[in-house]
Amino acid sequence: MRTLIVLRHAKAAQVPGLADRERPLTDRGERDARRVGDELRAAGLDPDVVLCSPALRTRRTAELAFPGAEISYERDIYEAYPEELLELVRRADPGLGTVVLCGHNPGVHELALALAAGDYAFRPGAYAVIGVESPWEELHPGEGRLISHWDPKEH
Repeated sequence: MRTLIVLRHAKAAQVPGLADRERPLTDRGERDARRVGDELRAAGLDPDVVLCSPALRTRRTAELAFPGAEISYERDIYEAYPEELLELVRRADPGLGTVVLCGHNPGVHELALALAAGDYAFRPGAYAVIGVESPWEELHPGEGRLISHWDPKEH
């Protein structure tokens, strides 16, 4: 069994005149990003790699949630459709057991729903843990099983 953790960046500030890619996390976003890591570690989930959008808010979320983890900044995650995100996951090293995809809505939410249907929101800082049997390169919609979902506003 492989594990895909689909993570939406934590709460970001709206700063007039600042480029969208450069939006920083709010104080709450910084706290929530740390909580993401705490929750996942408590569940025994340590990523082999974090595939992360290069936007500041996603970079900071990944750094705070997964200190010391291998983070691969992938420009294709920014503004990606779920099909594009799935293709990126398919390119993950076949030997990896746990992969995190840290990105943006609506793409990450739609990817999680496509892989493992459910009825849940995907607010900033939320994640879905999805179990998959098939190798990364063969992963298709509907093949995942939702193991857990976490939303910082609900905890």
